[in-house]
Amino acid sequence: MAKNPCTAAATGTKKRRAKRHKRDDDSDENEEMVTVYEDDKKEGNDTTDEPIVRKRPKRAAACANFREEELDLSEKDLVVTIKESWVEADEIDAISLTKTEPEDRRSCRKLIDFTLHDADGNSQPFEMSEVDGIFITALVMPLDDDLGKDKGKGVRCLGFGQIKHWAISGYNEGTAVIWVSTEIADYKCVKPASSYRSFFDHFSEKARVCVEVYRKIAKSIGGNPQLGLEELLASVVRSINSNRKSGGTMSKDFVISLGGFIYNQIIGLDNTAHNNDEILASLPVLVALRDESKSRAELNKFSAMNSNGGLKIKDGQCKIVSEDEDEKLARLLQEEEEWKMMKQRGKQGASQKKFYIKISETEIANDYPLPAYYKPCSQEMDEYIFDSDIGLFFDDMPVRILNNWALYNSESRLIPLELIPMKSGAENDIVIFGSGFMREDDGSCCSTAEPAQLSSSSSKSYQEDPGIPIYLSPIKEWVIEFGGSMICITIRTDVAWYKLRQPTKQYAPWCEPVLKTARLAVSIITLLKEQSRASKLSFTEVIKKVAEFDSGHPSFISSSLTLVERYVVVHGQIILQQFADFPDESIRRSAFVTGLVLKMEERRHTKLVMKKKSQTMRGENPNPSAKMGPILRRKLMRATTTRLISKIWGEYYATHFPEDTKEQDENKEKEIVEDQEENEDDDAEEEVDVEVEQAVRTPPSTRSKKSSSNTCKEVKWEEQTTGNTVSGDVLYKCATVRDLSVAVGRAVAIEDDSGETIICFIEYMYEKRDGTKMVHGRILQRGSRTVLGNAANEREVFLTNDCLEFELGDTKESVTVNVKLMPWGHSYRKENSEANRIESAKAEDQKRKGLPVEYFCRSLYWPEKGSFVSLPHDKLGIGTGACSSCEERKLVGDEFKVLSETSFVFKNIRYNVHDFLYIRSEFFSQREGHDTYKAGRNVGLKPYLVCHVLSVQAPAGPKKANPESTKINVRRFYRPDDISSAKAYSSDIREVYYSEDIMNVPIAMVEGKCEVRMKNELPNSDLPVVVEHVFYCEYLYDPTTGALKQLPPNVKLVSLLRKAPSESKNKGKQICDDEQADSDKRKNGPMGNCLTTLDIFAGCGGLSEGLQQSGASLTKWAVEYEDPAGEAFGENHPEAVVFVENCNVILKAIMDKCGDADDCISTSEAAERAEKLSDEKVKNLPVPGEVEFINGGPPCQGFSGMNRFNQSSWSKVQCEMILAFLSFAEYFRPRFFLLENVRNFISFNKGQTFRLTLASLLEMGYQVRFGILEAGAYGVAQSRKRAFIWAAAPGETLPEWPEPMHVFASPELKITLPDGNYYAAVKSTAAGAPFRSITVRDTVGDLPPVENGASKPTIQYGSEPVSWFQKKIRGNTLSLSDHISKEMNELNLIRCKHIPKRPGCDWHDLPDEKVKLSTGQMAELIPWCLPNTAKRHNQWKGLYGRLDWEGNFPTSVTDPQPMGKVGMCFHPEQDRIITVRECARSQGFPDSYRFAGNIQSKHRQIGNAVPPPLAYALGRKLKEAIDARANS
Repeated sequence: MAKNPCTAAATGTKKRRAKRHKRDDDSDENEEMVTVYEDDKKEGNDTTDEPIVRKRPKRAAACANFREEELDLSEKDLVVTIKESWVEADEIDAISLTKTEPEDRRSCRKLIDFTLHDADGNSQPFEMSEVDGIFITALVMPLDDDLGKDKGKGVRCLGFGQIKHWAISGYNEGTAVIWVSTEIADYKCVKPASSYRSFFDHFSEKARVCVEVYRKIAKSIGGNPQLGLEELLASVVRSINSNRKSGGTMSKDFVISLGGFIYNQIIGLDNTAHNNDEILASLPVLVALRDESKSRAELNKFSAMNSNGGLKIKDGQCKIVSEDEDEKLARLLQEEEEWKMMKQRGKQGASQKKFYIKISETEIANDYPLPAYYKPCSQEMDEYIFDSDIGLFFDDMPVRILNNWALYNSESRLIPLELIPMKSGAENDIVIFGSGFMREDDGSCCSTAEPAQLSSSSSKSYQEDPGIPIYLSPIKEWVIEFGGSMICITIRTDVAWYKLRQPTKQYAPWCEPVLKTARLAVSIITLLKEQSRASKLSFTEVIKKVAEFDSGHPSFISSSLTLVERYVVVHGQIILQQFADFPDESIRRSAFVTGLVLKMEERRHTKLVMKKKSQTMRGENPNPSAKMGPILRRKLMRATTTRLISKIWGEYYATHFPEDTKEQDENKEKEIVEDQEENEDDDAEEEVDVEVEQAVRTPPSTRSKKSSSNTCKEVKWEEQTTGNTVSGDVLYKCATVRDLSVAVGRAVAIEDDSGETIICFIEYMYEKRDGTKMVHGRILQRGSRTVLGNAANEREVFLTNDCLEFELGDTKESVTVNVKLMPWGHSYRKENSEANRIESAKAEDQKRKGLPVEYFCRSLYWPEKGSFVSLPHDKLGIGTGACSSCEERKLVGDEFKVLSETSFVFKNIRYNVHDFLYIRSEFFSQREGHDTYKAGRNVGLKPYLVCHVLSVQAPAGPKKANPESTKINVRRFYRPDDISSAKAYSSDIREVYYSEDIMNVPIAMVEGKCEVRMKNELPNSDLPVVVEHVFYCEYLYDPTTGALKQLPPNVKLVSLLRKAPSESKNKGKQICDDEQADSDKRKNGPMGNCLTTLDIFAGCGGLSEGLQQSGASLTKWAVEYEDPAGEAFGENHPEAVVFVENCNVILKAIMDKCGDADDCISTSEAAERAEKLSDEKVKNLPVPGEVEFINGGPPCQGFSGMNRFNQSSWSKVQCEMILAFLSFAEYFRPRFFLLENVRNFISFNKGQTFRLTLASLLEMGYQVRFGILEAGAYGVAQSRKRAFIWAAAPGETLPEWPEPMHVFASPELKITLPDGNYYAAVKSTAAGAPFRSITVRDTVGDLPPVENGASKPTIQYGSEPVSWFQKKIRGNTLSLSDHISKEMNELNLIRCKHIPKRPGCDWHDLPDEKVKLSTGQMAELIPWCLPNTAKRHNQWKGLYGRLDWEGNFPTSVTDPQPMGKVGMCFHPEQDRIITVRECARSQGFPDSYRFAGNIQSKHRQIGNAVPPPLAYALGRKLKEAIDARANS
């Protein structure tokens, strides 16, 4: 294992070298690369401190293929009985006696009851194993033995060889596993001896931190390598403290102290065989952790040296003397003591009482309102973000103020605070969260929710600094402080203490009983103080006096003794705590207190044992507000499904996660989803490398198998020849191999060179001229080896385009693979379902009898295109010597050929002289320098250059022509953006300028064809979208003078004149003639041949708008849950019937209407609501056969990276909406289906949701394509990445992905596939595209100025549109609607006015001063929390930020605010938040599009919508697929 640099340097006199272990067997199969740390005990070796790489033995590696779980060991388990164990002096004998099976590799065992010690038997720290003279004593057991089995199988070994190295594994599994190795064997350290536990526990904790850090930053297992240091620290600490075994004592300081150790362990993984992540050694966050640890260590060392007389400095450098072995031992012992102290201090604060009496929730329920749910009013931030550097010890925690607060449980139900024990350390059985506006404690004293203020809340008129909206982690304890008339409640989380001020108006009724009880306790204390002796008043007498209180008394309960006693007893916790904190001992020990405790015990109140145990946290911050956002609280309803969908998903979870199917386990998630920090604008913080990266995709290939050394002689042809191959080899259709009958069109199993069994479909068989009998086949891939993973049917195989040539004699066995052909359509659903049931039952019966598996195949898996398509039945197994896969491979190759002096072929596209084409901009200029602030990422990116081919110049002489050496002579056409940004803004995006610039360009720089026409020849369209590679030219540009002149008459744009019909297949990027003819028709909406469409989760209709404008669909029905969004959809799509109802209810109603209630699985609530639908609504419901296309996006908040955690039942229910959505498709069986969602949908729930979605569609019989697209590359000025899944019925053409047309600084959006490959739907356009990116100025530069809080619904434009985009987006709209802005409070408005009006400015540019508000209060301009936490949050870039006129919008969110996740929301020049209309334009909504509801609802509708231009681009591809079917 790579070693800590300090440790390495400290070895001093000990010489060591790192060496690589070698084995006879070099196979990588089932081996895991782990970093190890190794010592050579021999003298005279070279010294090195580099990490080395070693292959772990196969047995150990095989274990790593399974989930390695932590052992939950009881104290009893930790004492290992060894009376019956063998005792051996020699290690080799112990290895031999514990061998359970033949071993062909290095031996692996596990160690129980082990101790590392020196020659005198003194225990030594684990890391001292690197030093000579350290030995092991342990019980050696077989590696595969369970701890619960007979310990007699173990052998006590007293004579281990010297330790060679130690290693940590389990990085991918998430559980640290520690190994030690001697010369003879590798040992898994399982249980230390009880006397050695403290040493090993310390090292285990260090290993655990290493694994957790790796999991947070490794992209291959869902980590985020772009995390900042403080985000990483907070995330690691949360994860470890959330585990029930951690005790909640992990601190960030401890993690930092291990920085060097962590760095050196993790960088050793850079050399692992299957690592697709970034180079870990140079990862900024890992380097920052190492450097922070080093700087702290040097600071401590400097302080220590300074106290001893100073530090000697020579030659300007601080010379650190390496520590020797004694110093290292002292350091490790000191580390262990500090670790013990940390754990002990982390547990302090517990009461000395042995138990604590807890309030009963059922008894206090009558004193609280009816159940209600928390409704966040703004986008809240995670409390953990503001975690201080002080540590987690209670006395050191910061104190803050929380205003406008509310408390709730994991279901967001408002809940009383008094259900939490008022003493830390109590074993709690309930988790309560909170939300509110946090600000710094100003030291003022104020009561919690004074009675006069209970009816109010922090409203918009509240002019003081409201603070930062946050959500809290679980509340650990709370206290009440009182004095005079003041009563103050303070709560504590793992991050800080919070003084509670005013609750929200909604929560005020839940706060009142606590305050009322606190006032009652103060009144009782006052009563006792008035007595000569406090003990004079018994419990009963106190109750009588309280009952005598006047009804106007602040502590009045009731005049009934029974009711008063009940109230005092059931709320006794609060009263007892106030008595316990009272300084007068006679009050604390009064008879009233004794009587109250007895009464509470009589009522059987729960006694909570005061264990030093932290609360269990289910995830990172399990607060449900983490993923809710400012949304309306919906009543939860489980998804309505068809039986097929329920079966697919139910069987999957029952098989793979049986514990998750238990009804009572709803709130205990066993598997934690990675912290998806990749919000939709993640790349905004990266500087995108615009150099062209040749993506290494895995193309279809022809694989070969080495011939067997002894070819089977029992091979013979069974029939006559059927012809010859192109090369003259004789073809056959049948053969016999041993006793196997082999025929064309069937499947066989063979072994490849690595020993893996491969199923191969035989395309044809032939005999070579030398007599060798050969097979040409295509590999049939098991479903588990596709993107489906474990969601695949174990009997299903998929045809691939990977071909295999092998000798017929290498056939291992024949395999039954049935090609599955089933009738398609809604009317065949039940028939197909019954056939599948019978087939599955037959397969299970065969499995029980031990018969061979019968596979089935129904799709071709095409990972290079991210798709599963129908089998090419007419081309499969015809035995003619032709293979459709090989033919396809020829078409996708990068062919290059010079045909003549006037033409050439490049990437299978033919180019001729006088053609117009694209040249990559990098040939002419490098990207200009630019900043990387959010929304300025596209500044400096260049589109392709448009050029005119004049001649082709092949290299002279014997030099072979290639794309680099062969050049073309071209004329350059300039663009308006080559002149100035102002010219680009006012010009058509399709305009280019003729020039006299002639240059030679390598063919390698060519990027495809285009056309240049006269302006009047352009295809006419009113949409702000370009999908055609067509430009127009009217002017000549002289780059030397900058002059523009009218195009001379003698200039002819002759490309079209030379275009021949035969060249259409080589058009490249060039648009088809039929597309050009169609463009005029689309502007007025869909024409013929469009699909009748059902839009589910329709929102305001962005997806339907774009699809309908493309001419592909006509939305006749829409389902939307929220009233404002449904109203907006209906207003913009009057031809559609809009059902504003839960989709579960609609599906139930439809299936009931069609008489298929027996096939519907729904809740009773869905059934009741379906029955209550009006006759008119039921009449208008669509039925199968009417719907040709279903599209929609299931609620994305559960999947979105904008929601920091996805771990509550609400998120689960949202995720279940995918089941309802799929059930619509399964029931209606439309021709086409489109699912849209955020890109995190692909990785959500470890990819299970995505894989099951694909599996469900394939089970229905659909063809499927999946991918991720960037909306900014399709003509909107916004970064918005969305995942899409297309499905097409058998016989239909599966739509392709639209080509991205605009330059946009987004990386290639990859989806990881098995075997280390990946798929990207389209390439990144950061290096170039046909058109420039759309800017903020292009989008909103023509809109009139408005003030903060502008609310006038309709105003006049006041000016003409300037940019091409503005002209298109306005259309024929005469007045401007929804140009309204959210109103900021006074302080935020002042801050906005202080943000300079230049690109990239944000809160960093605020002056460090205070301002006086209208209330007279002084407030800081810079929010107090930002400077204190900026270092660990990428400097909070973008908060309070202004947009850049020349940049783009960040991701459109549902609630723009300056302190939100996307804080760059200020207008470039005006002092306000961007308006609803500006947000709508950033999404590509035309100005004629209307939104409904209040301003929050309108922002929400826009933020959740699919950009219409992106939908339009998808629709055009759908239209092509529809037309292809119609014309076939």
